[in-house]
Amino acid sequence: TLIRLLSYMRKYIPILFIVLLCICVNAFASTTGSAALGTLVDDYILPMVETGSTDYGPIVQFLTKIACIFGLGIFCSWLFNFLMVGVAQGTQKRIRDEMFTKMQRLPIRYFDSNTAGNIMSRYTSDIDTLRQMVSQSIPQTASSIITLAVISWRLLSTSWVLCIVMVCTVFGIIQATKFVVKKSSTYFIGQQKSLGAVNGFVEEMINGQKVVKVFNHEGANKARFDELNEELCRNAYNAGKFANAMGPINNNLGYIQYAILAIVGGLICVMSGGEMLSLGN
Repeated sequence: TLIRLLSYMRKYIPILFIVLLCICVNAFASTTGSAALGTLVDDYILPMVETGSTDYGPIVQFLTKIACIFGLGIFCSWLFNFLMVGVAQGTQKRIRDEMFTKMQRLPIRYFDSNTAGNIMSRYTSDIDTLRQMVSQSIPQTASSIITLAVISWRLLSTSWVLCIVMVCTVFGIIQATKFVVKKSSTYFIGQQKSLGAVNGFVEEMINGQKVVKVFNHEGANKARFDELNEELCRNAYNAGKFANAMGPINNNLGYIQYAILAIVGGLICVMSGGEMLSLGN
């Protein structure tokens, strides 16, 4: 499905190349800040402490350089998000055009077996979900992959022992995330189906309001609407519940991981006398 969706973005290859370049720069800038802390401590702060120097000029120059790198990363982050808005809207328009053209060739039985509201939800909520995927999910995935590669290289260059500890803790976080995603994805699919069913039912009942009145079908319609609405509410609630829980769960697992890495890193630094791992790193 992803490959098929990317085929719609073929005309935007030059823009996507710029986006990829911006993502790489942003990933480099974000990881440079963490790596710079070790350099700041080892090469600037500790020598000043040992010699008793009060010359802050080198530190100011170093921090200025890091600030420029961060500024470049912020600009690249804004640029690739700005460019992806145009890509997403253009892709969305092309998909809607193809859908509309395809719909003109569909047989009557398709429209008899699908309510108008359900068909319209394909053009609105479903296409909007695709737009979010193009403009947000795909760039975030690419950014995460590139950032992971850069971070892995920096981790290995810093300490292979800490890298192994990090991999073990990340595996636990991935398992927790997988469990939550599996729960939420089921309800998100149900939410989209329920939304189409509610839209279709409302559309049909509003258009056929005169017939409903003639046959005194208001009570039955209300009961059916309550049933569909309740199902949509339940799916949306559960989808949001698991999706919103993912952030706090990952954040707290990240704090635990941070504590473990700090303890192990401190022990390595002290026990090796700074040879295997410096104080700054």
